[in-house]
Amino acid sequence: MKYAERIETLPPYLFASIDESKQALIDKGVDVIDLGVGDPDRPTPKHIVDSMVQAVADPKNHQYPSYTGLLAFREAAAKWCKDTRGLDFDPKTQVLSLIGSKEGVAHVPFAFVNPGDIVLCPNPGYPVYAIGTKFAGGVPYDMPLRAENDFLPDYEAIPKDVLQKTKMMFLNYPNNPTGAVADKKFFEETVEFAKENDILVVHDNAYSEMVYDGYKAPSFLEVDGAIDVGIEMYSMSKTYNMTGWRLAFAVGNKEMIAGFGKVKANIDSGVFDAVQRAGITALTSSQQCVSDMNKVYQERRDVLVKGLASVGLEVKPNKATFYLWCPVPESTNSMDFAKLLLEEAGIVATPGVGFGSAGEGFVRFALTKEVDRINEAVARMDKIRSKI
Repeated sequence: MKYAERIETLPPYLFASIDESKQALIDKGVDVIDLGVGDPDRPTPKHIVDSMVQAVADPKNHQYPSYTGLLAFREAAAKWCKDTRGLDFDPKTQVLSLIGSKEGVAHVPFAFVNPGDIVLCPNPGYPVYAIGTKFAGGVPYDMPLRAENDFLPDYEAIPKDVLQKTKMMFLNYPNNPTGAVADKKFFEETVEFAKENDILVVHDNAYSEMVYDGYKAPSFLEVDGAIDVGIEMYSMSKTYNMTGWRLAFAVGNKEMIAGFGKVKANIDSGVFDAVQRAGITALTSSQQCVSDMNKVYQERRDVLVKGLASVGLEVKPNKATFYLWCPVPESTNSMDFAKLLLEEAGIVATPGVGFGSAGEGFVRFALTKEVDRINEAVARMDKIRSKI
């Protein structure tokens, strides 16, 4: 059987490859500490689960859902944006429910990108930005995120002939995988850049609520003029430990939301209403569960930062996300270092190059294990310190 070219040209999906290597060790009886994939280890808060149980039992939720999402969910999302960011959106025209933000990222290029159009993608970055672009016939163009520029793209470095063909760009702050954050000044520059070059902006804000040390992540749409050029995606996955539930929403420019909605109407049948009912509970209830979880991640971050330093790996404590972007020793590369940690210490870390060529020289650790397991991971690294 011969696959379509769009499949043949895709690299192996990063996390699937890591899972295979991890499982091979587990099958051999190795006690693996997985600090790779960013999947919360704590359960979804009970009040959200209880809401889901009640919604599942209601026959009204057993039929096809609305393509654009329950109006009640979109209203809750709009109110949440107002309460947390001071943003005003019409839930009927400026909010769209998503089957997780990964689905949204993969499908949004189909609404705006023609074959041959260029899409600016952060490198390192979430692999689906480039994959979704390719599926739509677009051409991904890397925007390198480098430490010397605080992991922000340099718009001036993009050639004019590239910009002439560019239709859309992806951004993601707080950032996966680097943990970097962006301020309003950068977003103001982004709006100016987008307007000058007639580029649509899709800001993936999946980690907006995973913040520490008193930091609050700004919204791209808080900036004057941003609503004219872009939309923003918010995920329930990391904020409320709901990764398996597949629920997110997009907000912003109503023409972009309408176009995006047309794609979804022809591809999927919308989010299961019971999941959206639970999402309403998450968005409208006390947010103490979010604050409590952030305290857990902050403690884990501090423990891992200190532990990595003790074995000679210096990493700056991040203000947001539950990732640490750790430089590897100069004598090695990200793939070899990740392989060393896995094979010699039973620790899963994600090689930075898996997020793009500009990720070389780093590995990503996810703060998805309890403190005692993080301490165990550090102890194992210490035992192979001579090889690090």
